[in-house]
Amino acid sequence: YILTTSFNFFSAPQVILQCGFEPYFLDINLSDFSLNFETVHYVETGDYNEYMDIKEITIIGGYDKNGNPEPVREVTIKRGEIVGVVGPTSSGKSNLISDIEQLAQGDTASKRKILVNGEVPPIEMRRDPKKRRIAQLSQNMNFLADMTVEEFILMHAKSRGVYREGIVDEVLKLANKLTGEPIKKDYNLTILSGGQSRSLMVADVAVISDSPIVLIDEIENAGIKKHEALKLLAGYGKIVLVITHDPVLALMADRRIVMRNGGMQKIIETTKEEKEISRKINEVDNWLLSLREKIRLGERLSHKDISLMVKG
Repeated sequence: YILTTSFNFFSAPQVILQCGFEPYFLDINLSDFSLNFETVHYVETGDYNEYMDIKEITIIGGYDKNGNPEPVREVTIKRGEIVGVVGPTSSGKSNLISDIEQLAQGDTASKRKILVNGEVPPIEMRRDPKKRRIAQLSQNMNFLADMTVEEFILMHAKSRGVYREGIVDEVLKLANKLTGEPIKKDYNLTILSGGQSRSLMVADVAVISDSPIVLIDEIENAGIKKHEALKLLAGYGKIVLVITHDPVLALMADRRIVMRNGGMQKIIETTKEEKEISRKINEVDNWLLSLREKIRLGERLSHKDISLMVKG
């Protein structure tokens, strides 16, 4: 989530609140750059529901860094599916995610093409971020807006046309399942820790965002319960692609695309055995997260903490 100001010679200044790659445009009072929540007025920015019935995306293979055709020529990902993107450093993982975000049509370095529901997406969908409906989550993203958690959730919900009663509590309930540090509605966004911020982002994207495609770039060090975060997004019918080196996330995915030298080398279907391994590793991961939380709170550890994990 990034808060920036945009100036146009032909209109009043706007605030652009960006959730991943999702921009929301808000009018602001010229004399009030403190962004007092009560003085913010919403601007209509078009039909958010247009082009929203995205059921699947298809990646048509291009070329690797040496100009050779990618071994994987085509892969289709449907809603509710989690696909991992794995590979060594500089193997092209981020470029693959970027191609999807841009809905590339052979106009990027890889020459890949992205189809939506089996068809070339309309040009308006590519050019207008409001119609592209793709969100991105990264472990390096933080809130910069000076407002409370409740104000932010209500603002985002209103900008999306979501007026459901209890929406704030719904988002916070999910967010607090993903972090060991409770988030309260009266907390200011700027004081949230990294884990709290990422948990709130995931819950917000799942509940409020109408983006059917979620691109996740290495959240393994984000201080949240990663396994639960992916399950949450997939459970809300999102198409989820996650770049990861983490076995918990890689094995939780339904499939994983193996990248090498800028190209998609192969696709590995996750077996039932690997899913079970992922579940057990996740138990260890959550245990380590609980130990980190005790250290953070200034508590002592004992052999009992170790025995609890061994028994588990």
